[in-house]
Amino acid sequence: MGQTPSAHFPGSGSGSARPSGRGIGVAVLDTGCFPHEDYKGRIAAFFDMVRRRRIPYDDNGHGTHVCGIIGGDGSASGGRFCGVAPGCHLIPVKVLDKRGGGYVSDVLSGLHTVLQQRDHYNIRIVNVSVGSFSGRNMSENSALVRGVEEIWDAGFVVVVAAGNMGPGSGTITTPGISRKVITVGCSDDDKEVNVMGNRMSDYSGRGPTRSCICKPDIVAPGAAITSCSNQPGGYAVKSGTSMATPYVSGAIALLLEQHPEMSNRDVKLFLRERAVDLGLPRNQQGWGLLDIPSLLK
Repeated sequence: MGQTPSAHFPGSGSGSARPSGRGIGVAVLDTGCFPHEDYKGRIAAFFDMVRRRRIPYDDNGHGTHVCGIIGGDGSASGGRFCGVAPGCHLIPVKVLDKRGGGYVSDVLSGLHTVLQQRDHYNIRIVNVSVGSFSGRNMSENSALVRGVEEIWDAGFVVVVAAGNMGPGSGTITTPGISRKVITVGCSDDDKEVNVMGNRMSDYSGRGPTRSCICKPDIVAPGAAITSCSNQPGGYAVKSGTSMATPYVSGAIALLLEQHPEMSNRDVKLFLRERAVDLGLPRNQQGWGLLDIPSLLK
């Protein structure tokens, strides 16, 4: 299973008045989360499916980076590197080990925990910057797809990475192949960047799926994104669809703060309506580019 966000997000309305995302809980299934200054006590809970620890930690750094894109407030950088929804609260769920790998069973346990803890932490959004491209997981009947669809059917907004296996067709990773969840690709993968130690371009997963579902659903920036690292006051640059995915999750947190009555289906339809057509093939851009100012009108 694999992984893949900046602060100064294009289109996030930096410097202008906007909702804080306050009160919205975002569960992040990833490598964990270091208690970085930019979260200021907004790690509402931490669940560790890998080592069963109770204190927040991240022995890889990927999950901390993802959390920073969603909800970092930029404190350690004097406001320079600020996430999309700095008022939301975060519920990191560690399902990947220090190498960024993991077991399907741990991801499923993490999803079950989110379901159990929903009301206590007002969890509305589940960010899954995790993906598998092994043959046995590429079916809509796979355990991973069934797991995220169960969470979706329970009312959560589930936002999943398209994966970094592009540019060929049929390269969306699991569980992004689910027809229900919101699958996110990179809008700027034409830039050559370092993705998990490799220089890559045109890496964002492309549809359709084996079941002929057109994916991704939407794209967002994912190239050379600066966000929190797993060091005190530190920041790091990472690239990939794992970085684009929390960009969308943060935007949805702002939307739900404005419209808490929205269902996950409402959110999905709203994203589709407000996306900007980039003129790219549908199996590359989906509905188009996330436009946060338009989303929040």
